[in-house]
Amino acid sequence: MNTELFIARRIYKGDRDNNKRVSSPAIKIAIAGIALGLAVMIVAVCIIIGFKKQIRDKVVGFGAHIQITNFDNNISYEHAPIVFSDTLRTILESDPAVQHVQGFVTKPGIIKTDTDFQGIVLKGVGEDYDWTFFKKNLLEGDIISSEDTSSNANPAIVSKSIADKLNLKLGDRFVTYFVQDPVRARRFEIVGVYSTNFEDYDKLYVITDQKILSRLNDWDGDMVSGIEVLVKDYDRLDETAQRLFFDMSSYKDRLGNSLYARSIKDINPMIFNWLSLLDMNVWVILILMVVVSGFTMISGLLIIILERTNMIGILKAMGTTNFSIRKVFLYLSVFLIGQGMLWGNIVGLTICLLQSKFQILKLDPATYYLTSVPIELNVLYLILLNLGTLLVSLLMMIGPSYLVAKITPAKSIQFE
Repeated sequence: MNTELFIARRIYKGDRDNNKRVSSPAIKIAIAGIALGLAVMIVAVCIIIGFKKQIRDKVVGFGAHIQITNFDNNISYEHAPIVFSDTLRTILESDPAVQHVQGFVTKPGIIKTDTDFQGIVLKGVGEDYDWTFFKKNLLEGDIISSEDTSSNANPAIVSKSIADKLNLKLGDRFVTYFVQDPVRARRFEIVGVYSTNFEDYDKLYVITDQKILSRLNDWDGDMVSGIEVLVKDYDRLDETAQRLFFDMSSYKDRLGNSLYARSIKDINPMIFNWLSLLDMNVWVILILMVVVSGFTMISGLLIIILERTNMIGILKAMGTTNFSIRKVFLYLSVFLIGQGMLWGNIVGLTICLLQSKFQILKLDPATYYLTSVPIELNVLYLILLNLGTLLVSLLMMIGPSYLVAKITPAKSIQFE
C-alpha cells in the first residue's frame, strides 16, 4: 500500500463528513489559476494554429504548394512557356510525396467597362484543375465546366472585390484588353463570383479557361506558363520542393527549356515569415501563463503545509522521513493541479468549440484576411499542452515541498 498516496487522498477528499478537506480560499484560487492559465493557453494555441492554417490555405489555393516554371522567367505575370508533356506529368506524379499535378497559364490584362477599368491577371486552368479551394470560397454561380467553354462567351470567375469595383454581377459580360503586339481584346461572361477575403489576391486574379489564354499567346496545346504541384504532407514541403528542384533542373522539355521548381514559401517569403513570427507570440503566452499558474500553485501548497503543520509534526514523531512527507504534499499537488487542468480543458475547449461552430468573435477581413477568429483543434498539441503544464507545475512544486524539513515535531505538536 502506498502510504503517502493514501494520506494525500484523505487530505484532498476529507473524511466521511467532508471535514478536514483542503478547501481554503487560497487553494481554490490556486486551482482557478491553473484552470484559467490552461484555458488561455488552449484558446491561444488553437487560434494561432487556425489563423496560420487558414492564411496558408488561401495562399496555397491560389498558387499550390510548388510551382514549376521556365528557369528564365522574370518576376512579371507574363511567363515564358514550358511544355507540359505526358512524360513530365508521369515523372511528377510518380513522386510519392506528390498528390496532384496541374498546368496553368497566366496573362495580365485590363478589364474595361463603360465607367471603370481595372488591371487584373487572368489565370487559365484546364480540365485537370483541382477546384476544391474555389468551391469552398464560391459565393455565386459555379466553377468552369465544359459547357461553359463550348458556349460563345468565354467563362470567367471573378472575385467579389473586382465585381464590386466594376459594378459587375453574375451573368454580366465584360471586355478585357491584352497589351501585346497587336493589342487584343476578349469578351468574358461571369459564371462565378468568389471571395477569400485575401485582398492581395482577390483584387488581382480572374479564373478562366486555359485554352483561351493559350490561343491569345499563339501557344501549342501542351504549352503552359507553369505547373502547380500539390503535396500530400505540408510538413515535408521543403524536402519535396528541394527534391523536385534538382529533378527539374536536369530536365529539358522539347523546346530546350530548363525548369525551375519553387515552393510557395519561396514565392511568398514575406507572408510565410510573418506567419512564422506568430509562433513567438504563442511562446510568450505559454510562458507567462505557466509562470502565473505555477506561482499560484506554489502559494497554495505553502498554505496547505502551514495548515498541516501539526500533522507533519505527528508524522515526524512517528518516524516518517522528510522525503515521505514531501511525497504526500507532491501527491496532493497532483490532485489539485489535475482538478485545475480538468476545468481548464473544459473551459478552453468549450470556448473553442463555440467559436468554431458559431463564429461569435468577428474580425475585420480588410485587416486580418478573415471574417471571424479561426479555431483549429489539434489533438497532439492539446495533449502536449496538458503534459507540459502538468510537468512544469510539478517541477515548481518541488522547491516549496522542502519546507517540511524545517518543521520540528516538538514545536508543531505542542500548539495542537
